[in-house]
Amino acid sequence: MTHPILGAALIGVGMVAPTYAAALAQLSDRVTLTGALGSSPTSAQAFLHEHAPKGRAYTSVVEIAQDPAVTVVLLTTPPDARREIVQTLAAAGKHILMEKPVERTLTAATELCEIAERHNITLGLMLQHRARPAALALRRMDLGPPRAVEISVPWWRPQSYYDAPGRGTYSRDGGGVLITQAIHTLDLALQFTGPVAQVLAQIDTLHDMEAEDFVTAALRFENGAPGTLFASTASFPGRAESITLHHAQATARLRANQLSVAWHDGRTETHGTDAPSGAGADPMAFSADLHRAMIADFAAALTENRAPLAPARSALPVHALIQAMERSNASGTRLTLS
Repeated sequence: MTHPILGAALIGVGMVAPTYAAALAQLSDRVTLTGALGSSPTSAQAFLHEHAPKGRAYTSVVEIAQDPAVTVVLLTTPPDARREIVQTLAAAGKHILMEKPVERTLTAATELCEIAERHNITLGLMLQHRARPAALALRRMDLGPPRAVEISVPWWRPQSYYDAPGRGTYSRDGGGVLITQAIHTLDLALQFTGPVAQVLAQIDTLHDMEAEDFVTAALRFENGAPGTLFASTASFPGRAESITLHHAQATARLRANQLSVAWHDGRTETHGTDAPSGAGADPMAFSADLHRAMIADFAAALTENRAPLAPARSALPVHALIQAMERSNASGTRLTLS
């Protein structure tokens, strides 16, 4: 199917912006970067000079909203800056693909989804782990009834990472390792397990920061299976995240970009290859391949009039789970999710 080339503007030219630029460079027949908006004209111009010399240095969100060349906005600002931007763009009919999380809290995230729905625009989220070929292969498998789940995110970030203003705070980011790093793995796990019914969590802080960087939790899923979660950015030097699903017919283990399946009848199979996932000191130690896949899917979803791979509303369950873990830790009790 031939698709029209869509114009996309980028808001936010920080750490992750070069990944978007690299992804777009490989999608020139599908999506073109019209320009960028940074925290200052200088930052936007410097970004465009390096990554998109023909792009326009926008001076405001309103200017992007009024640009008829823009169909999609790629939004990479911290979550505390989202609401007004989304409101302005949605009112102008611009579709939006945002970096995770949707917002800092479940309530705020739900409100952003409602804004998009009122204006009939598509609001997507960059939960790129959903696009991993290994994860897509697992979706096609029938492993039998679920038995148990193990989720592990043993990542590492040096103190210098959290010394950046606002990072790891509730006011800007909405929290620490759960909403900023582990959200990818938690969200992907929920695609296979379904919702969590109960959680008992313990949260700690080992870095010099406001929010959490070390979490353990006992989970009970609505399907009856028990589960465990370990999530940390204090696990030097950092190891790849993993999801292990124990089912009646097989155990499937997603470790970063690789899937290993051990069937009870003795068969084994492997999909994908081992690749960096940003588990260590360099948070950008991964390729742009999955961002490219997500942007391509989002553009195709618009032209085919379908939902993208990760609509923002589909991320609300992981926001609800994160909120439940925080509340369980605060109360010291097992919490039932409503």
